[in-house]
Amino acid sequence: MSAAATGYREMINDYIRRFGELVGVQFDPLDTEGYTSFRRGSATVGINVLEDHRVLMFLSPMMQVPGQGQRELFRKLLELNFLSTSDGAFAIDRDKDVVYLRALRGLDGLDFEEFVDMLDTIAAVADEWDDKLRAEFGE
Repeated sequence: MSAAATGYREMINDYIRRFGELVGVQFDPLDTEGYTSFRRGSATVGINVLEDHRVLMFLSPMMQVPGQGQRELFRKLLELNFLSTSDGAFAIDRDKDVVYLRALRGLDGLDFEEFVDMLDTIAAVADEWDDKLRAEFGE
């Protein structure tokens, strides 16, 4: 592991710890793969440090891609991406056939306030839309 990668993990672990202090909750630090997750309402939000790409990724699973009604689901996701997802965007993992809400940000220059803003935004959007999408399109 490079020194920069170790520095990125330490930085994000510090941000996770500081965020926990702000909200009065203790969160798990990044694991050896650079990943941790937490729950907000019905949503799970993963925090990933992608060292090779020097990127921070927030990832929240929304639902399985349904066998029927995909066109309607895909249109809905694109419409929501236009204004309703803020810093996030809906995406589909082809291998897992899962719809995710995700946000990416380069690690260089990332400050604590921006980390908190992105984390809070993705968690709120994920918590708002996971149940709505499952109710409308099934799982």
